[in-house]
Amino acid sequence: MNDNHTMIQKLKYADAIIVSASNGFSISEGLNIFANDEKFKNLFSDLINKYSLQNILHGLFFNWPNEIDKWTFLSRLIKTYCLDYQETPLMKSLKEIIINKPYFIITSNGENHFELAGLDPTRILEIEGSWKEIRCIDSNHHELYSSFDIIKKINQNNDIIDINIIPKCPVCQQPMVINSAMKDEILTNFQEFQKQFHQKNIVVLELGIGPRNQIIKAPLMQLVYQEPNAFYITINKGELYIPDVITNKSIGIDGNLNDILPKIADQLK
Repeated sequence: MNDNHTMIQKLKYADAIIVSASNGFSISEGLNIFANDEKFKNLFSDLINKYSLQNILHGLFFNWPNEIDKWTFLSRLIKTYCLDYQETPLMKSLKEIIINKPYFIITSNGENHFELAGLDPTRILEIEGSWKEIRCIDSNHHELYSSFDIIKKINQNNDIIDINIIPKCPVCQQPMVINSAMKDEILTNFQEFQKQFHQKNIVVLELGIGPRNQIIKAPLMQLVYQEPNAFYITINKGELYIPDVITNKSIGIDGNLNDILPKIADQLK
């Protein structure tokens, strides 16, 4: 039995699918937070000239000297990659693969595309938070607020940042920052999901996660090792890693997600 046939059979007869996704999935959708490319330069040219920004990731962790420039960066980023998001062919293929199964999504991507594409937010664990939410810079204040509402107001003002629009914590009036923490209630949902499908046919479908991203890989590979009927499918371009202890219940595919996922979706129809 070849790997492709095994993979299709495992997905077809899975009782549940856990999707894990990181930067490789985002890059395949057209968002590369590491790239200093024309897209980045066109979107942030003034801020690049002023602060020598290297890429989106640099901007997200930059120590902005004022709130106006910070929210200029965030408003353009979130409008372009969240509010203006259109479901990509890659996302469509993923939805076709999982939509008729119980699923859960674990991701380190912050752009909120899975929810924006219509997948259930109660089954999406964003382990490094989401650009859709902001919180007080004081970590003692845990309340989350919508960044989308702020960005819409800024865009109504033609991308001119009115100081009165810039959000402040309603408790202490300190600056607000993008939420970078997972939600405890979603983690609880995932733990319940694991209990529900204990000893069932679980498939972990890992998309675009390199070997060094152990924050997602390690717990899910451990799950595959512990669950007798679990199976692990990893798809990534250039770098694959499958530990010896789960080799007999794993498949690794080196290739482009935009080529591979549509073929899987077609074979499952």
